[in-house]
Amino acid sequence: MRVRLHEHEFEQFISENEVNAAVTRVAQELNAHYAGQRPLFVGVLNGAFFFATELLKRLTIECEITFVKVASYHGTSSSGKVTDLIGFNERIEGRHIVILEDIVDTGSTIVHILDLLRDRHPASVRIATLLFKPDAYKQQVPIDHVAIRIPNAFVVGSGLDHNGLGRNLTGIYRIIDQPA
Repeated sequence: MRVRLHEHEFEQFISENEVNAAVTRVAQELNAHYAGQRPLFVGVLNGAFFFATELLKRLTIECEITFVKVASYHGTSSSGKVTDLIGFNERIEGRHIVILEDIVDTGSTIVHILDLLRDRHPASVRIATLLFKPDAYKQQVPIDHVAIRIPNAFVVGSGLDHNGLGRNLTGIYRIIDQPA
């Protein structure tokens, strides 16, 4: 299956069923890790709202969720610069925090969010992501819960977009005609 978003063609890379199974596995890991605790999940907007929604539906632990909005993409590549758009409003001190990302590639966004959290003294911070690009990752911070590892290709769907389009696609689609 193929779709056209703006000037680029994309083909289905990971089915909706595969995405759902991977999210269920991550939920099971988090249910086990946080049994008897009440973590605060921090979804990174805009992309992680799909992952956050599907993940939280599968959690059996008590938990809360909030969102932070940052940006580092322009077109089909990461700019490498992270910009704060909406910050944290919840009490962080002494809480177990789980950052929810749609995709981790270079890791710049994760490092930026961790820097924001450091001064607020959380009890712990873990990272859960729908997609992880190990070949693009440039940080030393461990990614604790990875639903799906993918190669370093531009993808859309399940919350990820190309200049605003494609978030609503079920499954994950990979760009066919990667720009130079």
